[in-house]
Amino acid sequence: MGQLLYFMTDPGVPVTNNRNLRGAAHLNILLLPTMKKAILFGASGLIGSYLLHDLLNNGTYDLVTAITRKNLDIIHPKLKELRGDYLSLPELETEMVADDVFITLGTTQKNTPDQHQYYQVEHDYPVAVARMLKEKGATAIFIVSAVGANTGSRTFYLRNKGETERDIIALDFAHTHIFRPSLLLGERKENRPTEKFFQKIFPALDPILRGGLKKFRGIEARDVARAMNNAAKKQSGKLNIYHWQEIKDLL
Repeated sequence: MGQLLYFMTDPGVPVTNNRNLRGAAHLNILLLPTMKKAILFGASGLIGSYLLHDLLNNGTYDLVTAITRKNLDIIHPKLKELRGDYLSLPELETEMVADDVFITLGTTQKNTPDQHQYYQVEHDYPVAVARMLKEKGATAIFIVSAVGANTGSRTFYLRNKGETERDIIALDFAHTHIFRPSLLLGERKENRPTEKFFQKIFPALDPILRGGLKKFRGIEARDVARAMNNAAKKQSGKLNIYHWQEIKDLL
């Protein structure tokens, strides 16, 4: 949808929808695109940092709000930075307004060994902000999950991802986009020796990961971010789930 701008071809001066112009000759109508607002949770992470850059350069949005725990050190006319986390959500609620919601939150069991706190970051926080923004009018949500996410998984990590997906879907957004990458490739700010080891060997496994196994291929975090941004430009389908191939198709 868009906004209507009426103008007369003779003087060429933009005017509004005014009854006095009812008899004017050569009245043209121009449909201007309606700008949208985006909100991003996890802007300082591996995928989130790339996604923030893409959203700020996406002409669809006139405002991009980033909720972070630390200063991003970014100055941009479209960026609104709010400092906060799960516990401070009530204080931020009045300032959180968006059409499209992007969630790239995540932690590790090393950084958050307590399972209750881990679940809070990986499940409670995303679901809480999604519910809050849906009630305030958001129509689309884009969230990073993981390949193998399943509420019935014996693995805490995958079961948690599955429960998060389930509860996000239950909120019934007009458009729900779930991205399920396997190993993320890219340089993180924090040191993850085990992940770095697998990042070196995973590309060599790509040739043998074919057919249904393609979804287990490693993928650049930059590509996941680009895919999320591109998916936001197309907005089709009620529920969309993206694995390796579907993410690549969006690039």
